[in-house]
Amino acid sequence: MPAACDSVLEDIEDIVSAEDLKPHDRQFVRKNVFPKVRKRNSQQNVQADDDPPSDSIIPGAQKIWIRTWGCSHNNSDGEYMAGQLAAYGYKITDNSAEADLWLLNSCTVKNPAEDHFRNSIKKAQEGKKKVVLAGCVPQAQPRQDYLKGLSVIGVQQIDRVVEVVEETIKGHSVRLLGQKKDNGKRLGGARLDLPKIRKNPLIEIISINTGCLNACTYCKTKHARGDLASYPIEELVDRAKQSFQEGVCEIWLTSEDTGAYGRDIGTDLPTLLWKLVEAIPEGAMLRLGMTNPPYILEHLEEMAKILNHPRVYAFLHIPVQSASDSVLMDMKREYCVADFKQVVDFLKEKVPGITIATDIICGFPGETDEDFQETMKLVEQYRFPSLFINQFYPRPGTPAAKMHQVPAAVKKQRTKDLSQLFHSYNPYDHKVGERQRVLVTEESFDSNYYVAHNPFYEQVLVPKDPRLMGKMVEVNIYEAGKHFMKGQPVSDARVYTASITRPLAKGEVSGLTEEFRHAAQNGTNWKGHPSAEIPVKTPLSSWMALPLLWQGGGGGLKILSVSLALLAVLVMFYYRGMKTEL
Repeated sequence: MPAACDSVLEDIEDIVSAEDLKPHDRQFVRKNVFPKVRKRNSQQNVQADDDPPSDSIIPGAQKIWIRTWGCSHNNSDGEYMAGQLAAYGYKITDNSAEADLWLLNSCTVKNPAEDHFRNSIKKAQEGKKKVVLAGCVPQAQPRQDYLKGLSVIGVQQIDRVVEVVEETIKGHSVRLLGQKKDNGKRLGGARLDLPKIRKNPLIEIISINTGCLNACTYCKTKHARGDLASYPIEELVDRAKQSFQEGVCEIWLTSEDTGAYGRDIGTDLPTLLWKLVEAIPEGAMLRLGMTNPPYILEHLEEMAKILNHPRVYAFLHIPVQSASDSVLMDMKREYCVADFKQVVDFLKEKVPGITIATDIICGFPGETDEDFQETMKLVEQYRFPSLFINQFYPRPGTPAAKMHQVPAAVKKQRTKDLSQLFHSYNPYDHKVGERQRVLVTEESFDSNYYVAHNPFYEQVLVPKDPRLMGKMVEVNIYEAGKHFMKGQPVSDARVYTASITRPLAKGEVSGLTEEFRHAAQNGTNWKGHPSAEIPVKTPLSSWMALPLLWQGGGGGLKILSVSLALLAVLVMFYYRGMKTEL
């Protein structure tokens, strides 16, 4: 059955058009309506009964499957969207087959990630699923053919995901791709106090800023996330405190470049980190995300002090990408290899045992065999315990895509050679026999162990004992692999309960505080609490949000929620006619 509206709506307001009937026109038409017997057995009428008009669908009762690709920033966005939809009444499901709508949150860093995204869209359409697209792919290239006619929510508009899903379920196509601004100044994005569902209830991912100050020639993410826009320190500290009050014991700070934080609002990363450290309870930990070399150089002294703090992991992700200055220049990375070495050498001296992770791109346009050998020497020199190796993929619309490309076979061979070098050494063999303090936060992929991290954010596998989850314990290291160690808890050691309160259950919505629950149970205005507010643009959406009272419990409230939902449908018809008349 064709969609109720084939045209693409740029905003919710566009649903009402100048061609819609005015209220007095509706009344006049009724006088000329004559009853007609309907043929019930026709296939056409059967189909019409199966697919009711979009206006008769009450949003908030459907099941939604969310798939996210990419970085921790993207994962945080996915958690926020899930939280808002669940708070509104939608059921978030892990079963894509039973879902009524697929929300696909994309990554544009590499071609394979976009290929998976495109294939998922095709699969959803083949399965007759409603689709909403999010993330960096549609934000960076919204006019691609395979995105036509589909609803899109931009990376800075995730606080309006309920509206987009609501209209998509009705059969409309909506696109919200604008930027958040305050008095003309670009903001970091949606508010940080929105409801969210953490993938791991023990880990809170906080985006401290969006965008960056660079213009790397290979980067497509810049087209989506744009220039640097930082969140104020007080908002970030408040979000961290709220997380700890909900049982979180580990915080990840993320962005496209954490080192550039604050340059647009008159502050800097060390200032933020010292404020956050004050809010971290004993037994909980903070992990700092990726930073590029240029913006960490001027803060090395302060960063060393912070990374030595007992509640901050001695871990830093600093992408080098290449050890050739000529390649770095073509990439427009704004640093040279000597800068990278200065950062690494200083931190290794001042923060004993620190883990330095890095990224390398193999086969960037113009990279010669000599350039690549310089990169091999760098890896041999530092023996990075965590190394992300990426074969170069030209991303459409980037300057690097227009450069002279290295042959595919050469890129593949260089990637293989670097991978073999990386796997030729074991960074943790010398730690067998050590006694380490670790924080247990998740389950291993094979479900055979719990995963913990020591103070250097090195992965330690511990026995799958439910009493250890969310705890900081001491273990004896008895085995080491390429990417992990195995530890046995020390029986007489002290166990720290990192969380200051019971963690939320898996799938439970964060941000629904006692104040919000009290307001819902007493029938007061739920929008009075900012953590639960779902930004809306039309009175229709405001009325339709009232079924949230269902979550307050009690039979009377359930009846009230249904009544309000039916009232909302009547309000919708009246509002549409009145708006057209205006």
